[in-house]
Amino acid sequence: MNASDESLITSPKPKSRPGAPQESLRRGPSASLEGRLMRGLLRRLGEPPIEFILWNGEHIAPAGVEPACRVRILDRATLLSVITDPQVRFPDAYSEGRIEIEGDLVRLLEEVYLAGSRSASSPVGRVLERLRRPHANTLSGSRENIHHHYDIGNAFYSLWLGATMAYTCAYYPTPETTLDEAQVAKMHHVCRKLRLRPGESVVEAGCGWGTLALHMARHYGVKVRAFNISREQVAYARERAEREGLASQVEYVLDDYRNISGRYDAFVSVGMLEHVGVANYRGLGEVISRSLGDNGRGLIHSIGRNFPAPLQPWIEKRIFPGACPPSLGEMMGIFEPWDLSILDVENLRLHYAQTLRHWLALFEGEVERVRHMFDEKFVRMWRMYLAGSVAGFTTGTLQLFQVVFASRRNNDVPRTREYLYQT
Repeated sequence: MNASDESLITSPKPKSRPGAPQESLRRGPSASLEGRLMRGLLRRLGEPPIEFILWNGEHIAPAGVEPACRVRILDRATLLSVITDPQVRFPDAYSEGRIEIEGDLVRLLEEVYLAGSRSASSPVGRVLERLRRPHANTLSGSRENIHHHYDIGNAFYSLWLGATMAYTCAYYPTPETTLDEAQVAKMHHVCRKLRLRPGESVVEAGCGWGTLALHMARHYGVKVRAFNISREQVAYARERAEREGLASQVEYVLDDYRNISGRYDAFVSVGMLEHVGVANYRGLGEVISRSLGDNGRGLIHSIGRNFPAPLQPWIEKRIFPGACPPSLGEMMGIFEPWDLSILDVENLRLHYAQTLRHWLALFEGEVERVRHMFDEKFVRMWRMYLAGSVAGFTTGTLQLFQVVFASRRNNDVPRTREYLYQT
């Protein structure tokens, strides 16, 4: 998948709010040291409408508002840990059962993200930000990063991704569209943008469990070479292609995108760019440029951001090592050095929020099986990840970009966007 973004604190400077009271936190005459520390953290968070309840029975919340959720901190050590590094230690403490949430987890994280846009990072937080070192995306590093997330078992992902096994943003033509329908609609949307024609050749960088490659071959009559470095996913995709009689049209290659060779009519990458790393964008552009002829075209589908920033550190550390959703400006580092022309940009942010809601609901429906496969900590960790991802997209912290591009000399481009919506 593809990754969520913020945690309990963000870095922009606070904005003043007209009419805000000078003291907006409940203060009691016998407030403990721990309570005062918790109040300080709440201020740093931008004072979201959340009530914190300490192990000693003390309640801390912004004054004059009805709390949207309640957070119970079960011991002093947990509080001190969260205060020191809330971005990593709060989700860790929740995963380990040392923090309990009363209310909807998605709502809680939405309130924190929205309040966080007004908050200021602490001196300790700024030091921690400078000290963090994301996982590298070298050839060997990328394999380790992908193995960490994608090779934890096809059986696990099959519980909640739906029938398509597509682990990327779906496309919802109507609010009533189901998850599986929306994933099929997304694949058609991508293929229409690429204007695929029977007999053409397509190279796919990062193919997941192989669903899009099979869809392109079956419905658009193209031949596909799909690259992936996850052994579990490639084995699944190859078996599926054989079973569905498409092995002669689709080749799944267990290799890094940097080793793509040959010439193709179209290049496509859905949900891989987040794992490439900005430092490698020029190299990705070189791969695309040498793969496409003068009439070649391509599409990159990626989680993104409104401005350059690292991935939320807990997600990068625990869930998606090496991941970094780019801004559109950063994405231009793929295209500009190689004179590739941008034809279309679409943002499907709210489509991804709906996709994640469906995934989270399916995950919760299978939580006992997940607990049996792994343990309670794993359940809570992935619940936090999925809920935080929903909140990231609903609050605009995260975006979902689809960028269509072509070779500079390619004049075979549509004059209108009508072709995108033809069924």
